[in-house]
Amino acid sequence: MTEYHTIKRIDNSRLVRNAAPAQWNDFWRKLAMGAALASCLLFYVWQHFECIQMRYRIEQLDVQRAQSAELNRQLHLEVATLRSPSRVDAIARNQLGLTVPVPGQVAPVEQSGDEVLAEARMMQTPRP
Repeated sequence: MTEYHTIKRIDNSRLVRNAAPAQWNDFWRKLAMGAALASCLLFYVWQHFECIQMRYRIEQLDVQRAQSAELNRQLHLEVATLRSPSRVDAIARNQLGLTVPVPGQVAPVEQSGDEVLAEARMMQTPRP
């Protein structure tokens, strides 16, 4: 009789070997190190972008301050122009019809208290 020797192919691809506890400890250690590194990197990136945002805000405020200073200068110039004695004199003469007082027309007033001024103002206001 003839013997046949057959080779049985066993499919072990579906078998999963349990990992050793040392491998699990190594995995968790690497995962913790990766998480710590990622959090440090994210914190650095967050600070960097906040710094950039602050620079933009500072630049914007510098521009606004320069504009405010220019407006302030223009307003001071306008106030100085409006308060100039020659302009006030021209308006008084041309629009209001005022003239230079004649000598003796203006008499100095003695220093008076507030009560006298209030009384004089009450007499000048017309009563209905």
